[in-house]
Amino acid sequence: MGWRGILGFEYGIVQAPLGPDISGPELVANVANAGGVGLLRAPDWESPDYLRELIRKTRSLTNKPFGVGVVLAFPHEENIKAILDEKVAVLQVYWGEFPRQLVLEAHRAGVKVIHQVGSLEEAEKALSAGVDAIIVQGHEAGGHVIGQDGLITLLPRVVDIAASQGVPVIAAGGIVDGRGYVAALALGAQGVCLGTRFLATEESYAHPTYKHMLVELDKTEYTNVFGRARWPGAPHRVLKTPFFSNLRPLLEDENEVSQPVIGHSTIHDMGKEIRLLAGTVPNVTTIGDIERMAMYAGQGVGLIKEILPAGEVIKRLVEEAQVLIGQQICGPNPINGAK
Repeated sequence: MGWRGILGFEYGIVQAPLGPDISGPELVANVANAGGVGLLRAPDWESPDYLRELIRKTRSLTNKPFGVGVVLAFPHEENIKAILDEKVAVLQVYWGEFPRQLVLEAHRAGVKVIHQVGSLEEAEKALSAGVDAIIVQGHEAGGHVIGQDGLITLLPRVVDIAASQGVPVIAAGGIVDGRGYVAALALGAQGVCLGTRFLATEESYAHPTYKHMLVELDKTEYTNVFGRARWPGAPHRVLKTPFFSNLRPLLEDENEVSQPVIGHSTIHDMGKEIRLLAGTVPNVTTIGDIERMAMYAGQGVGLIKEILPAGEVIKRLVEEAQVLIGQQICGPNPINGAK
């Protein structure tokens, strides 16, 4: 059935590589221990030695396979070499083309490649490069969203072109519970990728205030106001916090560079200052004006009512999916009623 594993993992449940360091070793290991696909997030700068330490720390917490996510918009060649040297199970890439030569290098190292896409055209390029799986990100997703299509229309189109090559497709965007899981399976996906739901877990490295807002708030907006200088042309979906809701319209050339410093954080072992309108989300080390910082979230955030252990998230997803699918197969006839 559809809730079973993909790419050698027990379940087809992927924990998104939450940036810049929110999906750390503790979250990834607990996802892996529960049978899901846990993904670390590589630094957005070349730091191969540190990345090796991150991978090895995760291995000290689990004997299950896991992976690392890399944003191709940032320097990444040395980081990818470290990932392949460490022979993690999965390399997940996003926001850029992944050439066939690098896929071949990953395969020679025994590493499977998952490319996240936001359009049919990107999916076609990923398939031509020989990737092992594709994550289809719908416009409903939180964080940086590259595509404009909703998941319900984009997903089946990608499934159709991937089927002939036997490449599994994973759905992402607004999925937080078993209902979303089953809906994705019904559209042809073989797995689901969740970001916001795993952000709101006990093991996530997000700041407690950020987690609290994920539970308390239920509206998001697709915008480009955060991190314009660091990552231009990269729109994102964020929580409509009181700060964001009251934010005045920005000028076209206005960005975080000219804004005041509102906090400090240690990100991937490096000290960073956080300016107003920066795209950096607050992690557990962050100090300062937390509520005025960027807080990414998908449209499914309104369904998140509590902070859970990561393993419990996976357990509930599987159980809810099994129940829902069982009801559809064995349940009462909706026209004639129960027999």
